[in-house]
Amino acid sequence: MSACHETYCAPPERVTPDELQRQVALFRSIPLTELLDAVGEVVLVLNTCRQVVHANRNLLSLLGLQEAAHLFGQRPGEVLQCEHACEGPNGCGTAEGCRPCGALQSILAGIGGERVEGECRITRTLQGRLSACDFKVCATPMTREGDHFVILSMSDISHEKRRSALERIFFHDLLNMAGGLRSISGLLVEDVPLDVRADMLLVHRYATALVEEILAQRVLVAAENDELGVELRDVQAREVLRDVIELYRTHEACIDKRLVMEPCGGHLLISTDRVLLARVLGNLVKNALEASPRGGVVTAGCEATSSGVTFRVHNAGFISPEVRAQMFQRSFSTKGQGRGLGMYGVRLLTGNYLGGRVECLSSRDSGTTLLVILPRYLKHRQDGKERPDAD
Repeated sequence: MSACHETYCAPPERVTPDELQRQVALFRSIPLTELLDAVGEVVLVLNTCRQVVHANRNLLSLLGLQEAAHLFGQRPGEVLQCEHACEGPNGCGTAEGCRPCGALQSILAGIGGERVEGECRITRTLQGRLSACDFKVCATPMTREGDHFVILSMSDISHEKRRSALERIFFHDLLNMAGGLRSISGLLVEDVPLDVRADMLLVHRYATALVEEILAQRVLVAAENDELGVELRDVQAREVLRDVIELYRTHEACIDKRLVMEPCGGHLLISTDRVLLARVLGNLVKNALEASPRGGVVTAGCEATSSGVTFRVHNAGFISPEVRAQMFQRSFSTKGQGRGLGMYGVRLLTGNYLGGRVECLSSRDSGTTLLVILPRYLKHRQDGKERPDAD
C-alpha cells in the first residue's frame, strides 16, 4: 500500500505484538497503577505510535469493562469508537476527518516532548443511535526505562458544552421577545386612552426591568466563562454615576425612597469600560435600595484618588460581620435560595474586567458604604473577545 493510502493525517505505523507486550509490562507496577487509578479523569498511556499500553479504572468504568487487556494496542479513537477511526485506512488518526482533532494534535505534540491541552469532539454510533461527546484533553510526555510515552488525560465536558449552547440560544431568544415587548409597550404608552396609560407605563417599566435582568445574567455568564471582552474608552466618572442614578430613580426598588447623588470632586476622567462600570454601579444602587425601608435614603458619589477613582454607595442599614465575610461569594444571599449572584457579580466584573476592587464598610452607627475602587487607566485585555451587547 502506498504511503498516501496508508494515512491522510498522522503516521500509520504500530509496534509489533511482542514490543507492545513489553511496553504494557512497564505499567503493571502496583504503585503506578494505583496512582493512575486515583486520578479523577480518564487516563490512557500511549506509546509513540499512539497505541494504548495502559488504561486506568475510570476508562474501564466508562466502557463498562472489567479489564483493559483487549484495549492494548488500540488508539484512543478506536477505544472510544470514534466514527473517523473506522474511516481511516489505518484506524484512529489516519482519516481525513482526523486533521482537526484536538486529541490527536495534543498527542502528537506530547510525542514531540511538549505538554499540551486541547479539546476534542467524538461522534459515534452505538447500537444504531448517534452519540456525541466533548472532551478536554491533556497530553504529557513521560519516559519509562528508556521508552517514551504520552499520558493522555480526558475529562468529559459534554454537559458544559451543551449548557453553553443552550444558554446562548436561551439568552438570544428570550432577549428578542423581552426587547420586543419593551418596544411595543413604549410605543403604546402615548397611544392608549388616559385611563389605562398608567397601567401601560407599568407594563413598559416591567418589560424594561426584564430586559435589564436578562442582559445582566448574560454578562455574568460570559464573565464567569472568561468570554467577556472589555471596550475601553475615556469616560467621566460622575456622568456614568449620574446616568445610573437617573435610571434607578424610576425603578420599582426606589418607590417611597430617595436616591441622592452627592457632589463629586477632583479629576474624574478614567479609561474603562463604561457599560460594565454602569452595571457594577447599578447593582450596588439596586441592592442599597432593596435594603432600605420605605422613607429611606440611598446616597451615591465618587471622588478622585491618587491612582484613580472611588465610587461609593451608602444606605443606613447594617451588615453583620458574618454576612460581610460571605457577601461577595457566589450563591450566597440573605434574600433566599438561588439569589446570591448580585454582589458576586460586582466583585467578578470589578476585579477581573475593570481592574479594581470592591470593599464594604458597615457599622450600626454609620450604616453601610460599598466602595468600588478603580484605576485611572485600565490596560486593554488582549484576548480578542467581544462583550455581549449590554446597552
